[in-house]
Amino acid sequence: MPARETQDGPTLRVKINERPARVAPGTTLFALRDAHKPGADVVIRNGFACARDEAAQEGDQIVLIRRGEIPPREELEALMVARHGPGVHEKVKRARVGIAGCGGLGSAVATALARTGVGTLVLADFDVVEPSNLNRQQFFVDQLGRLKVEALGENLRRMNPYVRIEGHAVRLTRESIPEVFAGCDALAECFDDPAMKRAMTLAVRARMRATPLVTVSGIAGVGPANAIRTRRVFENVWLVGDGSSAARPGFGLLAPRVAVAAGHQANVILKVLLGEGDGVDEVDEVDGMDKVGEMDEGKDGNQA
Repeated sequence: MPARETQDGPTLRVKINERPARVAPGTTLFALRDAHKPGADVVIRNGFACARDEAAQEGDQIVLIRRGEIPPREELEALMVARHGPGVHEKVKRARVGIAGCGGLGSAVATALARTGVGTLVLADFDVVEPSNLNRQQFFVDQLGRLKVEALGENLRRMNPYVRIEGHAVRLTRESIPEVFAGCDALAECFDDPAMKRAMTLAVRARMRATPLVTVSGIAGVGPANAIRTRRVFENVWLVGDGSSAARPGFGLLAPRVAVAAGHQANVILKVLLGEGDGVDEVDEVDGMDKVGEMDEGKDGNQA
């Protein structure tokens, strides 16, 4: 595409760190680097790192990076808006989402939402990171023994330094759930304990009825990933899982299906935040409470 004429002569339209810019024909990538981000170590042009200087072309998308530098909020938001679209980012950055349990499900749901740009995540879990968690939970070996809410908050801020984290290192109860998650736009239930799954559903339906809740049951083993579905079991409650594969000795929770289920949860929450339909594969409002509270872990008290 040829250069466009302006009052100052012909120019090329490019994007530099996702911001539109006009440059003179013949302007090189390294000249743009020196003008827009002096000291940048990496120049990426249309998705590929550049090892040599070349002239910019019409429509080029150029990203300039200083290794180890956290981009300013405006620059990072511009990059996120480019991927999500302005309508998506404006909605999710104002959202407040609660995550009950920071184990395999909760840590993966939080990761997806933080990367998408959700503004505030309210994390609640009383437990600490232990070796048995590392087969499916989003923690690192050097975080063993630390409170999950603290370790997960640290990891999330490395992904998105501008996400707001509210951590509650508490054992949730039916009575405390509405207080801890007050003001949330959506909730993810990520317990392993069937009694707590049921308690959370009852608490939300009794005292937070307008708040969307996404719960999980039936994700153990290595069964078909496509068997994990999303169903609406009440007006404002969704259930993710295959509904049958409870964890038991010799049939535990593994990273792939946990990640699939967490992806379903995060996707329903995003659809709710964006007002895009009800986020379900199917509607199943019969015997909803019988489906909520099935065992997905073999160890009471920790999170899936």
